[in-house]
Amino acid sequence: MWKTTTNNTTIDSHRQLMKMSENRPHVLIFPYPAQGHILPLLDFTHQLFVNGIAITVLVTPKNLPILDPLLSLHSSISTLVLPFPSHPSIPEGVENVKDLPADGFRYMMYNLGRLRDPILDWFNKHPSPPSAIISDMFLGFTHEIATVLGIPRYVFSPSGALALSAVYSLWREMPKRNDPNNDNEIFEFPDIPNCPKFPWWQISPIFRSYVEGNPNSEFIKDCFRADIASYGLILNTFTELENVYLDHLKKDLGHDRVWSVGPVLPPHDKDGGNSSGSSNRGGSSSVLASEILSWLNKCEDHSVVYICFGSQAVLTNKQIEELAIALEKSGVKFILSAKRATKGHVSNGYGVLPSWFEEKVAGRGLVIRDWAPQVLILRHRAVGVFLTHCGWNSVLEGLISGVPMLTWPMGADQFVNANILVDEHEVAVRACEGATTVPNSSKLAKILAEAVQGDNVEARRARMSELRKIAMNGIKEGGNSFKNLEAFVKHLTEEATKIIR
Repeated sequence: MWKTTTNNTTIDSHRQLMKMSENRPHVLIFPYPAQGHILPLLDFTHQLFVNGIAITVLVTPKNLPILDPLLSLHSSISTLVLPFPSHPSIPEGVENVKDLPADGFRYMMYNLGRLRDPILDWFNKHPSPPSAIISDMFLGFTHEIATVLGIPRYVFSPSGALALSAVYSLWREMPKRNDPNNDNEIFEFPDIPNCPKFPWWQISPIFRSYVEGNPNSEFIKDCFRADIASYGLILNTFTELENVYLDHLKKDLGHDRVWSVGPVLPPHDKDGGNSSGSSNRGGSSSVLASEILSWLNKCEDHSVVYICFGSQAVLTNKQIEELAIALEKSGVKFILSAKRATKGHVSNGYGVLPSWFEEKVAGRGLVIRDWAPQVLILRHRAVGVFLTHCGWNSVLEGLISGVPMLTWPMGADQFVNANILVDEHEVAVRACEGATTVPNSSKLAKILAEAVQGDNVEARRARMSELRKIAMNGIKEGGNSFKNLEAFVKHLTEEATKIIR
């Protein structure tokens, strides 16, 4: 049974939505339940709402609290709460992939497809239903829903244009290895600008896990191909960062309904300098934000290395041990965000810090377990380097903060993103690669030390500062991302007038 709620209270909101939709489009927003996906789409939802779009956000019950910051700002944003379907590979009570190991992504994608009929039922019973669907790139099945309803579906991509170009190419062409046992076989993308190429093991793990004829795999393939067929595409990137890849996507998709609107900032962060209100928006932290700021305030400018691998990755104990030794050897000041094992991990093999570590680096290092207030940390003057897994949100948050990076990509789009940072814009240095790779502690210690005090530090910081300025100008009035947002809102309004109920 579906529920439509406003501001977390179950009510009959049909009359309100009907009134709201008389003069403006009504859009259903459907985020994918992963922190790196849901947060940027909710931030974009805020931008749509303040530009006159009526909104309903679809979530499952345990993801509803993530909407609290948005709903507290805009009480007339409605929510559609649908029960989470059970799945044998998803532990009971888990509805967000942050609580699953890396392979949980594909199970979650397949499982959410079972919401198709409840969504259609809600649309058919609604007296003033949405005139469009905006859903995450992992929810391609919603294209078929939109087609049945006769309304447009727009893909929201929390990944960049180059990464999405590679993903679309893979699922359209379905390339295979010449040698099924060779994980180092190189795959080239000759139709994409700059002809990127990657060894098999760095290709999208969702694509690599494809098994022909398997219902799970075939559903996921259909979802990505449905993304390609959808009416339009919104990306959390900006023209100056990925111009050639944005142009490629328009050519590849065969239309110009591609809008780059990034970097999409949280509602309280209009100029890229204010992180208030965002310190706990993705979860709870083992260290209070006030304690983190107090510790950073005692550090010199650009002296601290911040280490975080996102909301999904959990390091093996051996990886953590080598990282801990490297941090101890390097002598650098640091903040380490270390995620614990999830329900899907073997708890004694993942996420355990060496018993000696925190005592040995006391005063020089700060350890945060689980969620870290990343934006708050990156914006602080003391932070000079960001060791990151290169998830696209982390890339943009580091960029907006003007902090050079050390890259340790592990999967998904992260190898592509690392190439953009290291090779194309020269604002990062490679530190390690791979989800299972155990770094050499001595080599990593040297990289960490040189990232703070090395010969090229100032040059990288200057390039990053310039890139930050370009990004911020893009989202200000008159900038490319600002104008793209305006154009998309106008487009939604025009499309809504074409739909006859």
